[in-house]
Amino acid sequence: MPRYQRGLFIYNGTKDKQENAQQIQQTLPIIAQEVKSLQVIQTHSLDELRRICREIAPTVDVLFILGGDGTIHECINVLAPLDQRPVIGILPGGTCNDFSRMMQTPQNLEQAARSVIAGEEIQVDAGQANDHYFLNFWGAGLIAKTSTNIDDDQKDRFGVLSYFISALKTMNQADPFSFSITVDEEKLEGEAVMVVVMNGRFLGTRQLPVMSIDIHDQMLDLFIVKNSNLTLFRELMTMNRPGTDDRRFQELHHTQGKQITIEVDELQEVDMDGEIKGTTPASLSVLPNHFTFLKSRATLFGPKVKGNGGDEA
Repeated sequence: MPRYQRGLFIYNGTKDKQENAQQIQQTLPIIAQEVKSLQVIQTHSLDELRRICREIAPTVDVLFILGGDGTIHECINVLAPLDQRPVIGILPGGTCNDFSRMMQTPQNLEQAARSVIAGEEIQVDAGQANDHYFLNFWGAGLIAKTSTNIDDDQKDRFGVLSYFISALKTMNQADPFSFSITVDEEKLEGEAVMVVVMNGRFLGTRQLPVMSIDIHDQMLDLFIVKNSNLTLFRELMTMNRPGTDDRRFQELHHTQGKQITIEVDELQEVDMDGEIKGTTPASLSVLPNHFTFLKSRATLFGPKVKGNGGDEA
């Protein structure tokens, strides 16, 4: 007997036809076996994607999204305000696929389909920033400039590597800005080159070595980066070591909260889940257990995966 009665499978129809056909062949037959009535729709614009998520997704039991972090971001921004939200399964069809990695999804599509459809339904926190929503991160400063500086041709040719090329270029352009941040009852002031609020744990396919970040803990993790230098990277890499006192860090400040208000002296573009969305100032809050996702049982299929990510061993 199929696991779900009604389902929706959506994918980006504007991509290369051969690539689309291959991805569909690797995933759809596997998913279809466990959904009695499955509607498949290829979208050709953001407006169409949003309309389908708004009108059709609330009428089904499960929604499968074949796409990258940007596609997932657009979908959850439509679904988040709705009273009826389906269970969501992510099939990694983008460049970084950071949130699928948080769900322990293998990055091989056939393995992903098998592990997602057999996955456990789990409740996941979401972040809200003004009128937008995010699953993975909200960021201003260096992180937003990195997204802006990515060359589209370079992204097509080098994929994930393009993010690291852009980051290296952007570090030399990082100008500090003054901030005033309130985290619940705590007020912080100073200068930074980057402010990031994390709900998930991955940035550009890399897992942050901070075990306190948890998509189930009903908290957001705030990171204030004062300078982008070697001291910063050393501090970041030692955060989880026993005996580390992060209050003594010079370039990095980390705290958690449910409500975060961020004001800066100069207008900053904001990056949410890899998409430039809006500007500062911003009022952020956590939405506890707002979505239900299918978390992959990745260890049951194919190669073992490392840690909490979907990187294949």
